[in-house]
Amino acid sequence: MGVETKPCASLARATPAMTNDSPISFALPTIARKKVTAAFDGGRLSSDSGVGLLALAERRRGLAETFAALIADPRDPTHITHTVADVLRARMLAIGCGYPDGNDFDRLRSDPAFKLACGRLPDTGKDLCSQPTISRWENAPTLREIIRLTFALVDIWCRSYKKAPKSVM
Repeated sequence: MGVETKPCASLARATPAMTNDSPISFALPTIARKKVTAAFDGGRLSSDSGVGLLALAERRRGLAETFAALIADPRDPTHITHTVADVLRARMLAIGCGYPDGNDFDRLRSDPAFKLACGRLPDTGKDLCSQPTISRWENAPTLREIIRLTFALVDIWCRSYKKAPKSVM
């Protein structure tokens, strides 16, 4: 037994999607002699608001600061824009948010949520480190530093318990 289907009458009358994306402009009254402007362009948005929670966890455990203290920084301190801890924090947060590649920092370095998570103001704070800076620091640690980082990670993990485990496998 076949069922006959007819197109829904309301679908035929549906309003087509708007394709005119020109800005809507209208005047608003001033408030305390300050001009008020309304914009519906979305402004500076981020789809990564969860990075704030990751940043809180990172700061509570002191991951970036602990790891940065174990990696030698041969740069001239008068020319440093991003500390090792800044670079590590940004990279860890990016990985935690699903950005596995350093080249994601071409966009993430100015993302308002990432900037806030890294301790910078979203609009007026300096941008985060660039992709080349991320790449340099990913390859900078020596074998001895990597071993120290491994032990530090285990120590941080053990401190997350009220009573440290008797062994770690």
